Amino acid sequence: MYKSVVIGTGPAGLTAAIYLARANLKPLVIEGPQPGGQLTTTTEVENFPGFIDGIQGPELMDNMRKQAERFGAEFHMGWVNSIEFGERPFKLHVEDLGEVVTETVILSTGATAKYLGIPGEEEYVGRGVSTCATCDGFFFRNKDIVVIGGGDSALEEANFLTRFASKVTLIHRRDELRASKIMQDRARANAKIDWALDRVPLEIIANDEHGVKGVKVRNNKTGEEEVIETSGVFVAIGHHPNTGFLGGAITTDSNGYIVTTPGTTETNIPGVFACGDVQDTRYRQAITAAGSGCMAAMDAERYIESLEHSAIAM
Repeated sequence: MYKSVVIGTGPAGLTAAIYLARANLKPLVIEGPQPGGQLTTTTEVENFPGFIDGIQGPELMDNMRKQAERFGAEFHMGWVNSIEFGERPFKLHVEDLGEVVTETVILSTGATAKYLGIPGEEEYVGRGVSTCATCDGFFFRNKDIVVIGGGDSALEEANFLTRFASKVTLIHRRDELRASKIMQDRARANAKIDWALDRVPLEIIANDEHGVKGVKVRNNKTGEEEVIETSGVFVAIGHHPNTGFLGGAITTDSNGYIVTTPGTTETNIPGVFACGDVQDTRYRQAITAAGSGCMAAMDAERYIESLEHSAIAM
């Protein structure tokens, strides 16, 4: 039986693993289909403290993994198919491992950015296509860029990107935006934002030599196709948290994000903790994910100590 199992290996999960391993709890860390999380699709990370010249996303994640292994964390690549939360200790059904028994579970499965599913999009993620303005906006200083989406997140990203870009064109498939009035008013008042409404994105125009060059769109009213020239494309149509395997046992909000007790990483089930983007609807940054991973490990450690004290008292 394990003292703790960490599910997910982004900044949150790996930080939790480091703290648990250093506490001599020898955690099992379950890596999903994308070890390292979303940062493995990012080329340069310049906003993670301690790296003056930046660091490649995959390298940062590999370093964190090796650090956790150094202190005794055990890793297994595979899916967690289901978890039995009704009994203690908890039972996880893990691909290629079978049944895994643990006193605590740390959920750090992240949230997956939604993509349009058009040609050229996924091929150029990290090479001109991004889903995070805060992460990548700096790389497009004094360039024309595009934001795709019509909700609050899209307009917030468009406004933020005008700090760097010479022009930001917002593409939306309808002629009306879904964003709140205050966000629309703010964007409309920004002279650096252009509008390409009622246009459906069809393809990201890019090549390996020059990167992203434009977005091909279709005008819904005329049916005509055109190419909007751009050096970067920010897809801002939302995220979906990776919580489907939990079977509804863990309390989530209306969008599926795990709800934690304010000021902690505790979920509605004692002994189960959540950290990183799977419970973060606001910040979604590597550094905040890592911080919440630290919190989850410390919360789990205290919970394990309480179990041991209870056993002694009996």
